[in-house]
Amino acid sequence: MFSKFTSILQHAVEALAPSLPLQEDFVYHWKAITHYYIETSDDKAPVTDTNIPSHLDQMLGILLQEEREREFGVTGPCMEYLLHHKILETLYTLGKADCPPGMRQQVLVFYTKLLGRIQQPLLPHINVHRPVQKLIRLCGEVLATPTENEEIQFLCIVCAKLKQNPYLVNFFLENKLKSLASKGTADVISEDTSKGQGQDSLSTDTGQSCQPEELSGATGLEHAELDDEPPHQLDDLSTSLDNLTVTSLPEATVIRPNQDYNLVNSLLNLTRSPDGRIAVKACEGLMLLVSLPEPAAARCLTQSTCLCELLTDRLASLYKALPQSVDPLDIETVEAINWGLDSYSHKEDASAFPGKRALISFLSWFDYCDQLIKEAQKTAAVALAKAVHERFFIGVMEPQLMQTSEMGILTSTALLHRIVRQVTSDVLLQEMVFFILGEQREPETLAEISRHPLRHRLIEHCDHISDEISIMTLRMFEHLLQKPNEHILYNLVLRNLQERNYTEYKPVCPEDKDVVENGLIAGAVDLEEDPLFTDISPDNTLSNQEWLSSSPPATPDHPKNDGKTEVHKIVNSFLCLVPDEAKSSYHVEGTGYDTYLRDAHRQFRDYCAICLRWEWPGSPKALEKCNLEATFFEGHFLKVLFDRMGRILDQPYDVNLQVTSVLSRLSLFPHPHIHEYLLDPYVNLASGCRSLFSVIVRVVGDLMVRIQRIQDFTPKLLLVRKRLLGLEPEGPIIDHITLLEGVIVLEEFCKELAAIAFVKYHASSTP
Repeated sequence: MFSKFTSILQHAVEALAPSLPLQEDFVYHWKAITHYYIETSDDKAPVTDTNIPSHLDQMLGILLQEEREREFGVTGPCMEYLLHHKILETLYTLGKADCPPGMRQQVLVFYTKLLGRIQQPLLPHINVHRPVQKLIRLCGEVLATPTENEEIQFLCIVCAKLKQNPYLVNFFLENKLKSLASKGTADVISEDTSKGQGQDSLSTDTGQSCQPEELSGATGLEHAELDDEPPHQLDDLSTSLDNLTVTSLPEATVIRPNQDYNLVNSLLNLTRSPDGRIAVKACEGLMLLVSLPEPAAARCLTQSTCLCELLTDRLASLYKALPQSVDPLDIETVEAINWGLDSYSHKEDASAFPGKRALISFLSWFDYCDQLIKEAQKTAAVALAKAVHERFFIGVMEPQLMQTSEMGILTSTALLHRIVRQVTSDVLLQEMVFFILGEQREPETLAEISRHPLRHRLIEHCDHISDEISIMTLRMFEHLLQKPNEHILYNLVLRNLQERNYTEYKPVCPEDKDVVENGLIAGAVDLEEDPLFTDISPDNTLSNQEWLSSSPPATPDHPKNDGKTEVHKIVNSFLCLVPDEAKSSYHVEGTGYDTYLRDAHRQFRDYCAICLRWEWPGSPKALEKCNLEATFFEGHFLKVLFDRMGRILDQPYDVNLQVTSVLSRLSLFPHPHIHEYLLDPYVNLASGCRSLFSVIVRVVGDLMVRIQRIQDFTPKLLLVRKRLLGLEPEGPIIDHITLLEGVIVLEEFCKELAAIAFVKYHASSTP
């Protein structure tokens, strides 16, 4: 009570007294603080019961007023006094001792406001960045302390200053070798350095002195008080500071390999705070630091701090905290996760499920890692992504994906699918792709398809005995193919098509020219003469004249007779694959081939945008330059897809939808070899080779035989289609339901392929 009365009385006196010059006023308030330690014997009273907070506020106000009254960049006498007399060093010592109780909080607030409100650059001054660096070390030492909020505010303002002037980070990269020097080494630096020569200090002392955190670190600054200070008071102040008792607090349980980058280490500690707001602010501070372009800082960040370990260890612990089995639908449909908004309340969630809290925490932290790597300086991003690859993907996820338990496989694959969808950082995506597919780029051979065990296992899961596992794995690959990474498609498909050794090369003879001019490659079989298609009625094909009216006109640069199969023949080939008696779409309005054109156009445009920077060729590699003698193998991925496509009449409806969805995605890629292999029915296949079209032809041949054995096939087929579209209510089980659903998927897939072929032709023919 008495101290509060004194404070009120002091303010009244200051209000009535004539205004002093700013410097004298500043010195007066600083003296009042130092005199407290000389005159007070009770160091147990909280700082809020003293005048110290008021004096610190007055000092800050004077510095701000002085700066406003001067030109930018001109240091006033009050700031000169603060720098020359090492006031920040003294405040650091008082804050570390926390004397009187609560002083650390006041010091943190003063530093934060000083750095945040003063416009002129202060950090280059050695008498600023050195005490700032020491104060940084105190932050995060103990979690859940009363000063945590002030600590994170202080650290974030330092990070913001470094973001504005990235070169300043060099002041905070401490040199371990200097820490072995004597304690007083830094004190022999001339104090002239702080008087307008802060920049020169870069060449002599950049603050990279890792001194032990001793109270006597301020001994060189107490004696730098005003020359007119009585000698006995100087001795008293020095003695008072030296006698302060510093309680050694246990550090937070984060192992620090060294103290090279204390700003990062303190933020890392605070990310573990029980207070979610503090943890998020600490994560924001780290986000700022990793984005700094200074190579030395990036190197120090990844090599001399626990950042990589923090990211990966927390990912691992959150992943392991997930239940052994989570419904894949829950994993897929849980709301979009933003790392800064991880505030889930189980009581308020109407769609809660077991493990949702743990799932959101894992996905939230993965999102943070992804965004951190996305924002990071290039070398730091690569190092962080490699750490996630080695310590989390390989160390934690791979054993789960390689297990034999069906429930475990399903859950782990669903989680992999979710993070494949979620990742946005190119660098982390690259490491994820290498984890899933390996780095191989040479053509596959049947004997070496298991060279990368995880890739082999995942592709095998596309044809798993469990339909759920097959569908989930196929969905994962489908989303992987949509990612902007060239290695994905090359590793899965393109590396096996580069030499075009799926074709049989037949040089064009003079007598074959008339065949080529009619739009057919020499030696190709006209499907209308194929025995499988003798029952196709002319009404189901489009005439050449109709196509001429809908196809883009021929131009001198893009003549129609350029050796490529004309698009109308390709489209008719796909549309006519399924025989009339097996078609049902023409009985239902709005299910024609044209309904696929709009989607195909949009999807192809999206894929072209993704592939634009990959510099793919516009036309296939010349056959004369291809190694056609090499044995062709379509690759493990296409082998499994073709095998499943060949069983489309005997597989569940959902499996068929997913298989055809992946194949249509592949067909959309604007690479000439993919187009030729998947979408050209007239390509001359080499002996023993198969293409997507040849696989479908075999399926249709099998279908035509099996149709004859099913009574009332067409009415049943139409009823199944209407039920699938929701036009008919569910009723009694229909015989041969799997085959009937397979036929419907097959018909729709052929229409989709025809639409893709037309859209791709239209795009390539447009100048």
